[in-house]
Amino acid sequence: MAAEYTYVATCLFGLERFVGEEIDALGYTRISTIDGRITFRGDIGAIARCNLWLSCAEHVYLVIGDFDVYSFTELYDNTKKLSWEEWIGCDDAFPVKGHAIRSKLYSVPDCQSIIKKAVVDRLSGVYGISVFPEDCVKYQIEFFLFNDHITLMIDTSGAALHKRGYRPAAGAAPLRETLAAAMVRIARPREDVLFWDPFCGSGTIPLEAALYMTKTAPGLYRRFASEDFYDLPEAVWKQAREEAHDLQKLDTAFEAWASDIDRDMVQIAQDNVVRAGMQKIVRTFHHDALRIQTGGRRGTVVCNPPYGERLMTEESVKLLYRNMGRHFATLDRWQIYILSSSPTFETDYGKRADKVRKLYNGMIPCGYFQYFKNPNNPHGKSTDKKDRYDKHFATAKNNHHGKDVSKK
Repeated sequence: MAAEYTYVATCLFGLERFVGEEIDALGYTRISTIDGRITFRGDIGAIARCNLWLSCAEHVYLVIGDFDVYSFTELYDNTKKLSWEEWIGCDDAFPVKGHAIRSKLYSVPDCQSIIKKAVVDRLSGVYGISVFPEDCVKYQIEFFLFNDHITLMIDTSGAALHKRGYRPAAGAAPLRETLAAAMVRIARPREDVLFWDPFCGSGTIPLEAALYMTKTAPGLYRRFASEDFYDLPEAVWKQAREEAHDLQKLDTAFEAWASDIDRDMVQIAQDNVVRAGMQKIVRTFHHDALRIQTGGRRGTVVCNPPYGERLMTEESVKLLYRNMGRHFATLDRWQIYILSSSPTFETDYGKRADKVRKLYNGMIPCGYFQYFKNPNNPHGKSTDKKDRYDKHFATAKNNHHGKDVSKK
């Protein structure tokens, strides 16, 4: 029977459900979920497959050990007991970083120093040396200390997973790819329905839709830190990439349009489309979002227009939302999905959303306003009172760390 390992996938607040569902789809077993973190079990191949396929996660960590800790002596002793030599060689680099929340050991620098010393002492005993050059493979040690329980991990991703590799250039306020991927899934794209982002910026939302609809692994065209790990068999990454290429389906009838009023951004978006290899799926062009037309087609608008923290004044944002509401109302039965951080969005837009989902753009709390134009609900009144945006803003400043969301 293949050995099993414990992993942690981290994500932006609000994206836990999507990451969990992707872990399930890959055939791995979820253990627990708290805000921003999903712990799961899997074989050694999970390192490669999860880094390639988790579209809404930020990092995938390999858990080395975890334990309760109330003193620095306990931290040192228990860290030293772990088998770090199974991964870290005598020439490898192993820096330490992490977080401490609601715990007696709240000093992150002190925890870093003690963990580092414990690992050094452990490896010194194994390799018979006292000085480590740390000039070969980098094994980033990460700790997460919450409620006096610490998890010690090695980062298998390296650069955050939202860095797909297709977007070296972006606008002044870029949308993270992992959030865009979640927005796409909520909008339920289909092959027979045009997908349009009329505020496309660097093209992130249409590109994530294209990756999703072509079954393209989001990490297919980038490298990961664990590809250099000595003790990870080369076959693990080889097989995972071959699987990803075999599953890719570029012959889809799905069509995504990416337009923007800024011609420079349209060019950036087009360059990103080419880098992602999605030229046959995503069409980029210059256009005013307030002049888009259905052309008699069925369609879905998914967009992230400028808002208060992004590029525009409060009054100009309100005017934009008002004009959007008036014009988008002419798009027959098209579905509309809009990300905004404004607590008065629905008032400014002129219509109450059918549903609002709480999401975060970085650290900015946002609402994802969904307009289905359901004929059985013509006035657009909410059908989900528990998911209203005003309730979200009333609690947005609360500390979300560690809240169990596994039952959501």
